[in-house]
Amino acid sequence: MQHIIHINSLSQANKMFGVPPPKHPLVAVIWAKDFPHIDEIKDLKFTTDLYLISFKDGITGSIAYGRNTYDFNEGTMVFTKPQQAMSFENKNIEDDTNGWVLAFHPDLLRKAPLGTAIHNYNFFDYEVHEALHLSDEEKRTLIDLAKKIEAEINQNIDKHSQKLIIATIELMLDYCHRYYDRQFYVRTNLHLDHVSDFENLLKNYFQSEAPSTNGLPSVKYCGEQLNMSPNYLSDVLKKETGMSAKDHIYNFVVDLAKNKLLGSRLSVSEIAYDLGFEYPQHFSKLFKKQTGHSPLKYRQLN
Repeated sequence: MQHIIHINSLSQANKMFGVPPPKHPLVAVIWAKDFPHIDEIKDLKFTTDLYLISFKDGITGSIAYGRNTYDFNEGTMVFTKPQQAMSFENKNIEDDTNGWVLAFHPDLLRKAPLGTAIHNYNFFDYEVHEALHLSDEEKRTLIDLAKKIEAEINQNIDKHSQKLIIATIELMLDYCHRYYDRQFYVRTNLHLDHVSDFENLLKNYFQSEAPSTNGLPSVKYCGEQLNMSPNYLSDVLKKETGMSAKDHIYNFVVDLAKNKLLGSRLSVSEIAYDLGFEYPQHFSKLFKKQTGHSPLKYRQLN
């Protein structure tokens, strides 16, 4: 079994990757060209207490976390949050690479609004194959922001330093959010296929015995079946249809319930169990929330 190394600080991370100690204990910008040309971290699996924003460009090999591996020969952005397992495979960094990593500890953000708001950036929960692909102009924008953060770290720290560093990190995340929106837009045909695949998945699920044995399908389950992270699946659906994955599941279930209420003599409890609800009252509560009527009232009105 492969040993997993846990990295709890920037100092430990820099030491492991063979780069000089960080000038700031909680944030660092590390350029790929400064990585030593050694294979010591090849096939190394590790977790960290850090947020990592990684720009990959001019690097051959692959990076993996979770169940997926991504070939990063082209320029891409990958976002990882604390406690995610990662590994590098077939590592080979060229001298002229433009790649970089922005690493920061959650403690940097504790007293700032971004400490809470960072959870709203769903791409930290995307799988590695759902990376952000950048245009040349987008690359330049993000590199400039990374250099601004590095400049703040390298100069004498004053009372403004942390605020400016955090503000620039937030600006970088906002740009990445914009670029992901652009990526969703230009890949709309592919994403419409995802929407169709998702709808077929729900249809097949409820036509099987799965609801009776496994209950309602979760967003996580649907994502796994479609080889997508739950957050990415939800974001794709929201961009294309205006509804999250959970909303889609609930709407699908309520539509099935309407058909059963009007097209059968099954009791509300029987319908609830058939659809995968463990407790009939949970079904009734969802149905009323979606339609404005209880299941019995809906049957009577129609």
